[in-house]
This record gives sequence, C-alpha cells and structure tokens, in this order.
Amino acid sequence: MMNNRDELAWEEVSTEHIIQDEWIDFRRSAYRFPDGTVFEPYYSYSRRDYVVIVASDCDGNYICVRQFRQGIREVTTEFPAGGLERSDGKEYRSGKEDDLSEDALDAAKRELLEETGYVSDEWTHLLTIPSNATLADNYAHVYMAKNCSKVGGQNLDETEFLNVELHTEQELGELIHTGRFQQAAHVMAWLLAKEASAEGRY
Repeated sequence: MMNNRDELAWEEVSTEHIIQDEWIDFRRSAYRFPDGTVFEPYYSYSRRDYVVIVASDCDGNYICVRQFRQGIREVTTEFPAGGLERSDGKEYRSGKEDDLSEDALDAAKRELLEETGYVSDEWTHLLTIPSNATLADNYAHVYMAKNCSKVGGQNLDETEFLNVELHTEQELGELIHTGRFQQAAHVMAWLLAKEASAEGRY
C-alpha cells in the first residue's frame, strides 16, 4: 500500500545560508516532521544541474576523461561531464528550472566538444535524476552520444586539467568492476546506455 506523499513531507521552518556565492548555496535548516517535532541541523546545497555523456566513437570505443577529483583526492577515469551554464554568470541554481539555465542537450554537446574535441549527430536522452536527493537539489541529465567523430582539440576551462582516453566495452567494464571508474552517476549512465543498446531502443 502506497503512502500519501504529503503525509510524509517535512516542513522547513528555518534556514541559514552558511555560504552563498557564485559556486554554491550551502544551507543549514530545521525541519518539522510529520509528527510535529522539529529537528536540526540538516545541511543541503544548491549547485548547477549537470550533464553526463556516454560517448562512443565510430569504432565502438568509449570516450573517457581522466582528471583529479578533490573529494576523494584521486585522479579518476569517467565520462565527459559538466555543469549547465547560466546567462547571469552564477554557478549554483535555486532548485527550480528557470530561463537563465542552458538547455541540457546544448550543454552536453558543448561539454563533449570542449573536453574531448569530439562531436556527434546521434544523441539520446537516457534519464534526468536528482544528483544526491539527500543533500542537493540539482539534477544530472544523462545522455548517450554514438558514432562520435573528432573535429579538433580540447578547449578547457582555466580550472580543468584532463586527458582523453578511449576504452573498449570490455576495458570499461573491468574499470567499473574493479572500482577504478569512481563516479556513481557515471556508472549508472553506463548501465543505462548498455541496457538501451541491448534492447535496440537506440
């Protein structure tokens, strides 16, 4: 039996913006539970929506990038990805879509080209899902790009330092199963792309 979602909803009764700049809106909040009790602190943040691209070239190799991730302090292998840009220059988002945000497909095409120098005419939207429903209000937009062709070099942001690698399906599967493909949303994207391809939907 399904519960009524409204009966389970919490009410935010107070919010403190601990950090609010062009990168992030990091908040401390108090919530009233369905039984009336209030508890704090709960921490959450707003950042940009972002895209993840499962891209493969005309030979079926998967286009990956390697870069340093400060959260785990390691160099990771992952798919091309990046945040949606905003016309007002702000990096974080309010938790709601607005007309300042770049279209997700446009962002996916831009990020693939900038990070790898590849383009594709065969794009499929696989899923849009909250990036971390416990802590964040942004969404990951997952795309598959097939038969990509290289048209140029990288055009990286000043804070980006990454290398491009091509991996076969077998190599990529081995990276994932041995814990060397360390972005959870990217592993999900890989499984979605494999499922879609196996079912012949795309």
